[in-house]
Amino acid sequence: MASVDGFPASFYGEPGTLGLLANGISAFLVLLQNFHGAHTGVPAQGVEDILAGVHLILIGGVCQVVAGFLSFRKYDHLSGTAFVGYAALWSSYGATRIFLGGSSPLSSNLSAEAANASLGTPQWLSPPISESAIAGLVPYILLSFILAFCSATVNYIMPFVFGAITGALVFEAVGLVGGWALVVSGVLELLILLFAIYGSAALLIKGVYQRYILKGFGNPLFNVLLLGTANASSSQSLGQEKKKNTKYAEPMALGFFCDTVSPFIFAFYCFGYVSSFAVGAVWISIVCAAQLLSSYYSYLRQDCYHATKFGLHCTYWLVKAWEEFVLSVLLEGRVEAGAREAMVGDWFFLAAAVILCVVSLNTDSLELIHNGLFLLLTVSTISQIPLRAYYIFFGVACSIFTALSLYGTFARLVNTIAEKPLILIGPQPVSTDRLQNAFAILKRCMGACWKRDSTVSTASQLPDALFYLTNGVAALSAIHAAWPDWSFMHLTVPWVLISGAVIQAYISRLQVQGGRRFGSVIPSFYAAIWATWSWYRFAGYLLNISIGSAYAFTAGAVAFLVANGFLMLIAAYGNLVLLALTTVMEVILVCFLLSTVGRLPYQLEIAMLAIFSIICLYGVLASMANCIFSKDVMPLGPPVFKDEKKEVALPPLPCPIADSRLTSGLLTIAKLLDQSGVCGIPTDTVYALAASCKNPAAIEKIYNIKDRPAEKPVCICISSVEQLVAAKPPFSPLLWEFMRNVYPGGISCIVPKGDWLFKLGVGPAYDRVGTKDSIMIRVPDHTVTVHLCNFTGPLAITSANPSGEPDSTHHDMVVTRLGHKIQGVLCDGESNEVVASTVVNCLKIDEGTITILREGCVPAVKVRQVFERVKNSML
Repeated sequence: MASVDGFPASFYGEPGTLGLLANGISAFLVLLQNFHGAHTGVPAQGVEDILAGVHLILIGGVCQVVAGFLSFRKYDHLSGTAFVGYAALWSSYGATRIFLGGSSPLSSNLSAEAANASLGTPQWLSPPISESAIAGLVPYILLSFILAFCSATVNYIMPFVFGAITGALVFEAVGLVGGWALVVSGVLELLILLFAIYGSAALLIKGVYQRYILKGFGNPLFNVLLLGTANASSSQSLGQEKKKNTKYAEPMALGFFCDTVSPFIFAFYCFGYVSSFAVGAVWISIVCAAQLLSSYYSYLRQDCYHATKFGLHCTYWLVKAWEEFVLSVLLEGRVEAGAREAMVGDWFFLAAAVILCVVSLNTDSLELIHNGLFLLLTVSTISQIPLRAYYIFFGVACSIFTALSLYGTFARLVNTIAEKPLILIGPQPVSTDRLQNAFAILKRCMGACWKRDSTVSTASQLPDALFYLTNGVAALSAIHAAWPDWSFMHLTVPWVLISGAVIQAYISRLQVQGGRRFGSVIPSFYAAIWATWSWYRFAGYLLNISIGSAYAFTAGAVAFLVANGFLMLIAAYGNLVLLALTTVMEVILVCFLLSTVGRLPYQLEIAMLAIFSIICLYGVLASMANCIFSKDVMPLGPPVFKDEKKEVALPPLPCPIADSRLTSGLLTIAKLLDQSGVCGIPTDTVYALAASCKNPAAIEKIYNIKDRPAEKPVCICISSVEQLVAAKPPFSPLLWEFMRNVYPGGISCIVPKGDWLFKLGVGPAYDRVGTKDSIMIRVPDHTVTVHLCNFTGPLAITSANPSGEPDSTHHDMVVTRLGHKIQGVLCDGESNEVVASTVVNCLKIDEGTITILREGCVPAVKVRQVFERVKNSML
């Protein structure tokens, strides 16, 4: 049996173990409380509720988020969405338990009001908690049912776990108004625990032995293809879907998941079922954190559209949730119409929603309709709508948006599992070429005052749209009248603080990871500005900041002015839009300085904030368009100062390198391989060390270079299955059909060894590759590697890393780690995967079985699905 090596493959092997255990233990915690209440006749309260809430957040929330992280990294769409979604559920339910514990009376002899008074607990905590929790549980019930159904297309353990969670949530919701249902919920939660223990045990044993011993994860309950046939008019068939970045799973289902929960809670509140939005604000804040993760993983996949969309939605729901919290709790619903009319930040959300509609014209109909309904949401929350009609309009819009988001969650999950559009998502409304031409016309209409932008890496531009977005919302929200009333001050704090500081801190992190030259300097600095602004100008007004404290803010404003001057210099090396933004911010900071000494020119500040938001709006459109189309379709303006880089003498490279994009580079590496050299080459997974099968001595070098144990065989790499056909190996029809279905791709098949290898061109290295009776074959789905094999013939390959260390995912890693030992490196940038290929033992395939010896980039579940489909087709 081939051994299992490679740290990444084992580390990211089975995150489902942690996710299932987190669900099981969380359900067990709730079960204990339910059974305690049923036994004593008194529901758990006080400290018990608080402790249960903390444990739910730590175990069901934090631990399960880690499982979701690893699942997304493993390219597991379903598990990543489920674990992060359930992490939000258990964290929200834990927060509700903490609220219940904090508002529970100490003695049954005390009334609720007296108990709250004795505990120092605000009265608003107690009455609406149950109704608020029901508002949160209902959408999770619907989503959990979808997760259970979709998981049935993958295995037959997770459907039972998720199905039991669905049933438990139903009775938990009923139990909030009728205690009898908590007993039934407790029974279902016991089933969750039992199913989770079995499932985690099956995955844990499988992770250790690299094969399924306990049943449940090998085969699905039904084939996902039974749900429908691919829609020929879908966006994928039109060729509009970008090349998949297979390092991370698709987070679109998670984004739709979160867009189902938040509007449902709002609809529940808008229709008058809940009088206070305290608990609702907490539920929405937690689910928005999950939506921010969907934005983050979209960013990791180089998907500017979804990164911006989910970041915008997260900002919108957070701002609206805490606005309603202020109105319903702090102001107790007492707000004058003038306060809402002054909140002009809604107009920026509306304009951003229009931009999303425009840039989604070349995706699919589902995205366009979803963005259109989000536009309706932003229209329904315009502050100038009369208060009597405001909540009705907003509630109806939220209800429609919830329904479509629920459908979107189901469609994205099924389509990503099947990797084809089985669930209807509609055709592409406008072709990419037509949309690009429309932007080109707009660009020409703007005149020729701006020259073509210098070429900038689109990857480094991904966070820019969110940067402009958050600053635009904060600036427009900061506009107020000369003498704002006290209720407006309460409302403005969440608007400016959340968009300008909280979300912008997230953008700052993206800027660091994106490799921007100046990192997170500008977004971090602007986050500090908006946080200080909201504290002094709005919260400070409410807290009656003293004159001495105001002078401290004066000193801070001077520091902001000086620092922003340096940012203007940095922006001059960027583009005109960024330079204009920092210049206007300098004037805004002057207004802030004058406000600290009581000399604020209100008209100038309002004008500058409005101009600032307009610049941000253009920045959102231009950045999104340029990133989505990977070209300069909207001008941002050339840099004022060009960076004249001086050539610095670099140290000599330890080995020759060649560019994979050049034919001469391929010929150089092919020549080195023919001369008994060992070279680092790219594949469709990670980088590999290669030696020509014409030179057995070169294969021996690989073992010395890697310090690889002699008993570990290397595999051979060929360019196509047709090469095997020409060698006429005595394979069975089932094996041929299986190989045709998995090649080319990230799978290595172990097949019987024989004299046919001499016809394939492996003759001189026959005893140096494989074992005595078997050989592992790779047919990579990588143009560069295929062309190289056509030049050299079959290659003996193994991962380009010292034995026991992580795989090399960039040619720089190969040069740094092994360059002094090898004869050359074919440079192809970052690899397509972070783990090696999946190894499949096909020696017993004629007996109807295959064995997964190592799970790599291709999930074992998918390999088994392909094998079952091929086997059934041969019957």
